[in-house]
Amino acid sequence: MSEGVSFDDILEDRHIVVCCGTGGVGKTTVAAVFAVEGARRGRNAVVVTIDPAKRLANTLGLESLSNTAHEIERRRWDPAGEAPHTGRLSALMLDTKSTFDHLVATYAADADQTQRILGNRFYRNVSTALSGTQEYMAMEKLYELHEQGGYDLIVVDTPPTRHALDFIDAPRRLTRLLDNRIFRLLMMPTRAYLRVASAAVQRFLRTVSKVVGTEVIDDVVAFFRAFEGMEEGFRDRATSVLALLAEPSSSFVIVSSPRRDAVEEAAFFAERLAESDIPVEGLIVNRVHPSFGDEGVGGLRARAETIVAKKTEMARAPGDGAASAARLASLYANLADFRQVAERERHHVAGVKARAGRAAVAYVPFLSRDVYDFDALAEVGRYLFATASARVG
Repeated sequence: MSEGVSFDDILEDRHIVVCCGTGGVGKTTVAAVFAVEGARRGRNAVVVTIDPAKRLANTLGLESLSNTAHEIERRRWDPAGEAPHTGRLSALMLDTKSTFDHLVATYAADADQTQRILGNRFYRNVSTALSGTQEYMAMEKLYELHEQGGYDLIVVDTPPTRHALDFIDAPRRLTRLLDNRIFRLLMMPTRAYLRVASAAVQRFLRTVSKVVGTEVIDDVVAFFRAFEGMEEGFRDRATSVLALLAEPSSSFVIVSSPRRDAVEEAAFFAERLAESDIPVEGLIVNRVHPSFGDEGVGGLRARAETIVAKKTEMARAPGDGAASAARLASLYANLADFRQVAERERHHVAGVKARAGRAAVAYVPFLSRDVYDFDALAEVGRYLFATASARVG
């Protein structure tokens, strides 16, 4: 990452922007802000969200979002007609099973193999429930948009996870599975696998069949048998996804709130990304308390105490001086509380900033309204992008 990178640089120069962070920190909103502002600057932008909430669809002026990118009418995000004609905005919501089904159809040798897999009971159960499936399919959707979508800005709202690099590690985990010895043994024909498998695998399968039933084991083996010949395509795709994310045109932005738990998770993200030689180019702290004025907490509380001490003297004077003094003391105490919260939040964030190195940093305060339309998205953008700030301000 170059010295002095800004969110404007990321928005204008990057092909892929990956928004990382734990759940509930406003990651989906930030991803939408990037895509909308990109379109307003003339880019063909798409945002991929994993959040099924209808709120984002409403914000973008849609009845719903599907697994296929839907282009949003220009009049909704550019009502004044100021954006370059090249600007376009699309959105989609990841459907894990539909994406998996499409991937199976892509690498199957023919329609018969596709149907054998899609109709398999084991596949139907694990295509959405298997650990890491959502993360891998998010990566798959990203690569599909890169290869086939024609977009020059792809913004990804990653799945919320307690593990920092599940999204990045998903292709590696798939590759490890495909290379696993047991996986290869299960690729043998259903009737032959017990003859060629090792004694340990035979014992394992027989033990499991006693617990879950022979029918389930048959479904599992039938699934892996139907999968035969497709593993190389999955392996090549996983390698390509990792290469794409390692390119300089891909940018990682961490989104956090000032809560201690969210900040600790963000710090862990930054650290793990650094260990994988993936630079963090942006840090966005959402819903922070503003710092009013420059006076410290101690000075503000001292002022409040001084005013309270003089209140008795003011009570002897005519008028409502004592009541006014009480209100003023309360305001100073309230301001001191706000300053204390703001300082504590920034102290929490300091550790993340240190781990993020030279990343661009932005603080988005609590807004007076929820983010439910394009005007609200633009208001968030004012805290991130210089051009948006000038347009909104």
